[in-house]
Amino acid sequence: MPNPIATFDTTEGVIKCEIYLDKMPITASNFIDLANTGFYNGLHFHRVIPNFMDQFGCPYSKDPKSQRSGTGGPPDGAFKNLATGAMEKRSNGGNIKDEFAAKISNEPGTLSMANTGQPNSGGSQFFMNVVHNDFLDWFSPGESKHPVFGKVIDKASFDTMVKISKVRTKDDCPLTPVKMKSVTVA
Repeated sequence: MPNPIATFDTTEGVIKCEIYLDKMPITASNFIDLANTGFYNGLHFHRVIPNFMDQFGCPYSKDPKSQRSGTGGPPDGAFKNLATGAMEKRSNGGNIKDEFAAKISNEPGTLSMANTGQPNSGGSQFFMNVVHNDFLDWFSPGESKHPVFGKVIDKASFDTMVKISKVRTKDDCPLTPVKMKSVTVA
């Protein structure tokens, strides 16, 4: 069975990504569950940096001017691992366990889990790499450990990621909010 495709419909354009359910089943299943429940709909990109990445997925970013943007996650609960059928948990503020399963580098166009820098602190936030950020690979030396769970499927999608990364910002927050109208997975 082929991996699912996520469609991110933003105010700056559409981004389509393959979600690596086959290689990163916990992280992918968490993302798919949140997308299917509408968690991401109406949120805003809260941190964008040209030649780096676009960060998204904080529930506080529903208000694009919120000072709490970047600090939130999903509610605690459970979701089904779509690869194994097992139930997985979100706990301690909606966090999932780190999944260091596949050695996939943070290349341009990839989706990667954001976290607080502490183990097992990823939940709903992720970022879209617009350059090769291999220093963020979970298998690289250093503190930052960010597993990749998807990648763009076409140049138009990557171009939209880059476009978002280049919007005017103040303190890395877009001056004109970039809204995620919807995220669907098929």
